[in-house]
Amino acid sequence: MFAKIFTLALAATAYALPAGNAAVVSPDPSQVSIKGITYGGSGCPQGSLGSFISADRQTFTLIFDQYVASIGPGVAIAQNRKNCQLNLDLRYPGGFQYSIFSTVYRGYVSLDAGVNGLQSSTFYFSGEPGQTTTSTTFKGPIDGNYEAVDNVDLTSTVWSPCGASAALNINSQVRLTANSSTVSGLITDDSIDGKITFVVGVQWQKC
Repeated sequence: MFAKIFTLALAATAYALPAGNAAVVSPDPSQVSIKGITYGGSGCPQGSLGSFISADRQTFTLIFDQYVASIGPGVAIAQNRKNCQLNLDLRYPGGFQYSIFSTVYRGYVSLDAGVNGLQSSTFYFSGEPGQTTTSTTFKGPIDGNYEAVDNVDLTSTVWSPCGASAALNINSQVRLTANSSTVSGLITDDSIDGKITFVVGVQWQKC
């Protein structure tokens, strides 16, 4: 059995103030917290996920024990793709907004020639139309551990709404496809590290 670990850190930063302002304002860390986490999916059925939130409420770790996709002779089609839908209830001071700007995936992949793998995560806020997706693809033959760093392009960044707290949703998946029924493959996410940046919402004109 493989253990999958997802760690998310909240990093408080400040957006540059307009010329003439001497001070740079950033959120009070004591006012930034993760109030709750809910989850569900074929890769994280209820009872299969352990969660640990740090004492300062600024980081959390999710440990999965059923988040593995596999393909090959005798393997059910349902095992070719696994997903996990996460919903994070984050609380932060008014006048700020946040966004995912990078993710780091670590895991193990073993694919025969003719097998392709994909791991991806889509981030969006409840009630908001925009979304951002980061992903990594693999092509067999390949066997070994991997680490993939995905930086979100600034033009694709999705920010939380100003003036309101909206739940952050993360829909992650691992998926395998093959060009023959005789080849095999396995892919898993050992860890997904994400970073969230806080900015002063009033500095953004569209707010």
